[in-house]
Amino acid sequence: MRQLKLSAAAIFLVMMAGCAEDPAEVSEAGGANLILTNARVYTLDWDEASPDGTIKPDAPHNDGGWHPDAEAIVTQGGEILFVGSTREAMEYRGESSRVIDLAGATVIPGLVDSHTHVFGLGALLDQVNLVDVATEEEAVALVVERAKTVPKGEWIIGRGWDEGAWANRYPDKALLSEAVPDHPVFMDSLHGFAGWGNQMALDTAGITAETEVPVGGEMRLGADGQPTGLFLNRAVQLLSSAIPDASRETLTSQLLLGLNQMAADGFTAVHDAGLDTQAMSILEELEAADRLPVRVYAMLSLRDEDLIRKWLEKGPDKDNDSMLVTRTVKAYYDGALGSRGARLLYDYADQPGHRGISGDGYGFNQELNAQAMKAGFQIAIHAIGDAGNREALDILEGVFKEDSSTAKNRHRIEHAQVMSPDDIPRLGALGIIASMEPPHAVEDKTWAEERLGPERVLGAYAWRSLRESNARLTFNSDNPGSDHSIFYGLHAAITRQDKNEQPEGGWYAEQRMNAEESVRGYTNWSAYASFREDETGIIEAGRWADLTIMDIDPFLLAEESPGDILNGRILMTIVNGNIVYER
Repeated sequence: MRQLKLSAAAIFLVMMAGCAEDPAEVSEAGGANLILTNARVYTLDWDEASPDGTIKPDAPHNDGGWHPDAEAIVTQGGEILFVGSTREAMEYRGESSRVIDLAGATVIPGLVDSHTHVFGLGALLDQVNLVDVATEEEAVALVVERAKTVPKGEWIIGRGWDEGAWANRYPDKALLSEAVPDHPVFMDSLHGFAGWGNQMALDTAGITAETEVPVGGEMRLGADGQPTGLFLNRAVQLLSSAIPDASRETLTSQLLLGLNQMAADGFTAVHDAGLDTQAMSILEELEAADRLPVRVYAMLSLRDEDLIRKWLEKGPDKDNDSMLVTRTVKAYYDGALGSRGARLLYDYADQPGHRGISGDGYGFNQELNAQAMKAGFQIAIHAIGDAGNREALDILEGVFKEDSSTAKNRHRIEHAQVMSPDDIPRLGALGIIASMEPPHAVEDKTWAEERLGPERVLGAYAWRSLRESNARLTFNSDNPGSDHSIFYGLHAAITRQDKNEQPEGGWYAEQRMNAEESVRGYTNWSAYASFREDETGIIEAGRWADLTIMDIDPFLLAEESPGDILNGRILMTIVNGNIVYER
């Protein structure tokens, strides 16, 4: 790692920092809990960049580039006690203090992944991992290996093949059935909008050519008129619903596996999108037992109507301090672009006559959604296509007109992936947050223009356009649909390039973010999206001691060698003043 020294200007700025408690009194009482010294601290406690990306005058940036605005942090009782120089921070040292010399490592506010599926992440870590698998043959080979350790007749589950990248060469049951004949196999796709199984899985599920397909779904049939084993959009549930429910013990184990992985990857909080009754029960049990390693902001699934009605009776959580806070309802409005399920205003460029699905066709209960809004819940609507986004905005705006109090709850469009130019300004005007995934842009670039054509793609993954229209953003991964590595996320946001640093110059580079905006997207912009901007997202005395420590400086590298951001490593994750991960 390249060691970077504080500049003279940075030393001056850190000496300006104040303290919340008298250091002598703290020291005499045994000292602060934790003192981090000799670090490159970016507090984000300055005016954020303008919507066009112009850095504000009070930011720690000059002709020489970015520099940290502090070098030490003191924490006590779960809060930040002091931010400033190492010399002043050491005045808080006492007998019980732990002092960590970070030797030039970078500290930023605790990372927040504002759209995750942590049960899915845990399952992925516990099942056959198909992420980044390029071909059907490679995927089947991995299942063959797993089958060697699984008793005959038991299900084998895989997840992660890319339904967007494979859309013109979708697999079928033939090879999988031949290679693994003695186990029912279900292969879930990267984003969950496609599923693939072998013949034994079809037989176990009782699926035949006569099986009724849900509205908004597709079951592929072969030349012989029989199911090929490939299911799209809402039809995926025909096969997935046949899988025996995992035990509560397994689900709890997978959840903790996922949460601890997020902690190891620098995240201090996650917004888990689309939780059902059982998932909420497990989270509540873990919170009561004080076993949640990171903060969980729960988003209830609108599809679990019994769960929603139960929460409508008691209303959203009002506190912010709990490790589990529930105040959001997640709704699905349309499908995915890769599987051509996203609802478009005009035909798909690569499938004339087809515009995708939305609303009732995708299980969206508009009446229940309105009830949740009027009960005070924040609504997070999954909308991908330009028609899906327009209709979702119309629905939110319609409720605002019925009950103006609902407009204050920071509603969100999850993905906001393809937007008509006419609709981009509406998010800012309506106070709706665009919850977006930088990795999606660089992963989808190989086929997105084929789906949309050269004009509509200009409104896709349009972070800068949204910013310039005064929309608020929050960045996330939608894991396990995308790699949640912060270094991948930052690199994608800053460069609009994939992990191979392609294409040269970036894909529609006019939409990229600068380093400050990218970091804010995963920190204080995400804090705002969960009503926590007063507690976290900025490093200053009195806020939560939620911190992320890494071995690179993304601010400097963004300007000098952005490709090196991909080589970063998380060194430490601190939640509520507790070190939950340390390399």
